[in-house]
Amino acid sequence: MAITTPGTEPALKKVLGRMDVLALGFGAMIGFGWVVLTGGWLESAGTMGAVTAMVAGGIIMSVVGLTYAELCAAMPKAGGEHNYIMRAMGPRTSFIGSWAIIGGYVTIVAFEAVALPRTVEYIFPNLSQIPLWEVAGFEVNLTWALVGSLAAVVITWINIRGVKEAGIVQTFVVLFLLAIGVVMIAGSFTGGSVANMEPWFNGGMNGFFAVLVVVPFLFIGFDVIPQSAEEVNIPAKQIGKLVVVSVVLATIWYVMVVLTTSSAMPASKLAGADIATADAVGAMFGSDVMAKILIAGGIAGILTSWNSLLMGASRLMYSLARSGMLPAWFGRLHPKYHTPHNALLFIGALSFLAPFGGAEMLGWLVDSGAPSIVLAYTLVAVAFVLLRRREPAMDRPLRIGGRGRGGELIGVLAAVFGTALFSLYMPGMPAQLGMEPWILFGLWWVIGGVLFFRVPGGIKAGPDAEEHVLAKLSRKQKVMAEN
Repeated sequence: MAITTPGTEPALKKVLGRMDVLALGFGAMIGFGWVVLTGGWLESAGTMGAVTAMVAGGIIMSVVGLTYAELCAAMPKAGGEHNYIMRAMGPRTSFIGSWAIIGGYVTIVAFEAVALPRTVEYIFPNLSQIPLWEVAGFEVNLTWALVGSLAAVVITWINIRGVKEAGIVQTFVVLFLLAIGVVMIAGSFTGGSVANMEPWFNGGMNGFFAVLVVVPFLFIGFDVIPQSAEEVNIPAKQIGKLVVVSVVLATIWYVMVVLTTSSAMPASKLAGADIATADAVGAMFGSDVMAKILIAGGIAGILTSWNSLLMGASRLMYSLARSGMLPAWFGRLHPKYHTPHNALLFIGALSFLAPFGGAEMLGWLVDSGAPSIVLAYTLVAVAFVLLRRREPAMDRPLRIGGRGRGGELIGVLAAVFGTALFSLYMPGMPAQLGMEPWILFGLWWVIGGVLFFRVPGGIKAGPDAEEHVLAKLSRKQKVMAEN
């Protein structure tokens, strides 16, 4: 079987503009979590405790984003992390980082497929019909599950049709999402109360960490910009800057959601709400219609995150297949649309099946993907530092922190932050994971462990690492063909 390499199939199309890129990064981060999790954040940490955790999380992700910004501008290739870690630490470590971020993407794509019927049911309470089975006490109904599954078909089809089409959909939905944000701010000023925002702090450091640990899940998505770099038609330096801008915008969004929601009603009522943010908007305007409009914003968030991360995961799988680390089937481009359609179909199939696992899957998917996301971010930070030291003359259209030690310090801080976040998921820590997330996490890495043996060994890191991987794989395939 011939390996998929540049030149053997049509190249990815450079069709994404500046607004398309920003909509992809920002939209990927603003998924569904802000709709259903805000009440829990307020209960755990209080209004300013939750805001402080979000700002701290935004700072951490901004530092990580700075490392991505420089590397993305220097290596504007599809696959993002795959290329950076390959050049800094070689193919095997590159596979580990790439598999980690794919795991994060896939869990969130699946999360959105489960979140959609959960949200639609708020608008149509009689949605659940034709019982199938129970999962962790949740009765899965056919009509409920099909809402998520059919959406998986549509979104996968849009992405197969082309990245420009997906980008247009993304930009339109992000604009609607921003309009919902304006509605929330207006409602807070007209129907909110500062008295409702108490307690300002709750739960001490445990409350703070309870909010902080969801940050990797909430902010994953800025790295979709590097994944689609080969399809972006703007200067490499601007691509890097947009990575950081998207993180800053997401931080502002989450802080706004916390403040407006907490102003709507006392924390005790929010804690008992079905979907706290929607109930808050309904209370601020005194209208169930406005609550349902907020839910429409939640659906917009689901679609933007789903669309972006499906795009990012497919491009990363395409890059791994192009380097021989995944079966060549994942690296094939559609003959007409020039999109990695097989990778899209694979991830789309997983998201199609996810709703049949029931609503309890929401929490499990969030928790199981977070450690993998943090692992990938940490490896990128290490790659950033290593490349600064080994290749000081490397062409860097966007140089973070200047030419001195300031840039390295940013990379070191990003690695330290990543390691600290990862430790919070361990047993005995404030955000220790339950059994089910660890099972999902373990299954993903068992598959990764099997695929790891496909990665060629004996190849050193460096600017020519991927070329050496391709050459070694080509020789191996030639020998197999002769035999």
